[in-house]
Amino acid sequence: MDDNFYRFTARSLQGKDISMDLYKGKVVLIVNTASKCGLTPQYEGLETLYEKYKEKGLVILGFPCNQFGNQEPGTEKEISESCLVNYGVSFPMFSKIDVNGENAHPIYKYLKSKLPGFFGRNIKWNFAKFLIDRNGKPIKRFSPTTIPEKLEDDIEKLLKQL
Repeated sequence: MDDNFYRFTARSLQGKDISMDLYKGKVVLIVNTASKCGLTPQYEGLETLYEKYKEKGLVILGFPCNQFGNQEPGTEKEISESCLVNYGVSFPMFSKIDVNGENAHPIYKYLKSKLPGFFGRNIKWNFAKFLIDRNGKPIKRFSPTTIPEKLEDDIEKLLKQL
């Protein structure tokens, strides 16, 4: 089995299993999200990035997580409505997952093994970001406090690579 991102699947907010294979050839930004976090306004910046670069090959995948300060307590429906109503999110959102611990989603276990953070492998808070190139290779990890606009240079570089 290939040791890349495309071997994984995740459940969408609408309850469908989505193969990451669907995103082959795209630059992928993965973000663990929360609706009631001080960093939640990053949804707006993420949506702006998505709108600006989706035609060039960027896809952003949001993974709601309730492991930090109980900041994503809602149901899938509530999460979906909050993202859409409050931030106009149009990029793909997935079912609520764990990003740390033994029940961490396989995608996050993989990403953390490939790109350990500055203080170890665990995700420290909501809105940690992972950038994956067009070949499914994790390239860079960004801290939760790195605002989406600061990712543009890295995204542009990867979008230019074929």
